[in-house]
Amino acid sequence: QVQLVESGGGLVPAGGSLRLSCAASGRTISRYYMGWFRQAPGKERVFVAAITATGRYTPYADSVKGRFTISRDNAKNTVYLQMNSLKPEDTAVYYCAADGLPGSDRYNYWGQGTQVTVSS
Repeated sequence: QVQLVESGGGLVPAGGSLRLSCAASGRTISRYYMGWFRQAPGKERVFVAAITATGRYTPYADSVKGRFTISRDNAKNTVYLQMNSLKPEDTAVYYCAADGLPGSDRYNYWGQGTQVTVSS
């Protein structure tokens, strides 16, 4: 079993930055395809970004391309999401997920989420 704990969320003004962390425990995630998703109030959870085990391939949702960067540190068993130029529409609960099927929302492990609120 893998436990995922997200951190780094908070309240930030539009144009600001945040860095989310997803710390894994229970098992190494070094071989897992990892992803970030988000769910805005009253909306479905949607894909944000993902990263392969080696970090070489990092797909992004069109809405965050050029502003968000996903990365991982396998030695620390942690995945990150650097979010720059934040917009009010980025407000959501952000979830980390592990051991996923690329191109889908089918992941075996999910964190509890961290709230990101961007004020206008």
